[in-house]
Amino acid sequence: MAVEDIDQVIAAYAQGAAAAKAWGFDGVELHGAHGYLLDQFLWSRTNIRIDRFGRSSGHGTQFPVEVVRAVRDVVGDDFAVIYRFSQWKTDHYSARIAETPGELEALLMPLVEAGVDILHPSTRRHWLPEFSEEGELSLAGWTKKLTGLPTIAVGSIGIEAKYGGTVTPAVDTPLIRLEKLRDQFLTGEFDIAAIGRAMLADAEWISKMINGRTGEIRPYRKIPETETLDYERSY
Repeated sequence: MAVEDIDQVIAAYAQGAAAAKAWGFDGVELHGAHGYLLDQFLWSRTNIRIDRFGRSSGHGTQFPVEVVRAVRDVVGDDFAVIYRFSQWKTDHYSARIAETPGELEALLMPLVEAGVDILHPSTRRHWLPEFSEEGELSLAGWTKKLTGLPTIAVGSIGIEAKYGGTVTPAVDTPLIRLEKLRDQFLTGEFDIAAIGRAMLADAEWISKMINGRTGEIRPYRKIPETETLDYERSY
């Protein structure tokens, strides 16, 4: 991208945020994860620039920072700006933009200073420690510890098989993993849990969990290519 292209994209982000506010939304979430454009500037495999948007200057955060600033400028202070990021990329699950807590802090603090209110670290499995040599904290836990911002945890919450696995159920169960999620919440690792596929499979997932009707939950599972979905049987 030429610098002029980058400037146009930054302006487009700001325009979109301004429209969201005008339409009555309470906030916006900038998707800087999974290999999306903002994320590409943070990863050494995709950012080989040698100008101010390169990784040699601020770990590649300059472009995301300018997007956040532009969004904050048009929406004002009383409007939530959430930033989603991840280590992994689509079809590249071992990718990392930060190898240590120090590197993670160097990536996140410029975004915080630019105006982000909430951070949403996307992981495939919420219960795994992010830097195992540094303890048991998840990516969400490290994010909140390093920045102090409200943090959203996500990753295989309430689903039958682990994200990225097969249709075979995991050795541990969704309920066991939910107990881990509760423990993470109670120790302050995160403030909000994002639940996607479990609620796509069963729109009453929250109600059934709260009321102890876990045996009635319709589990999420990936349909093999050789199997057709019988909607009458499933619904």
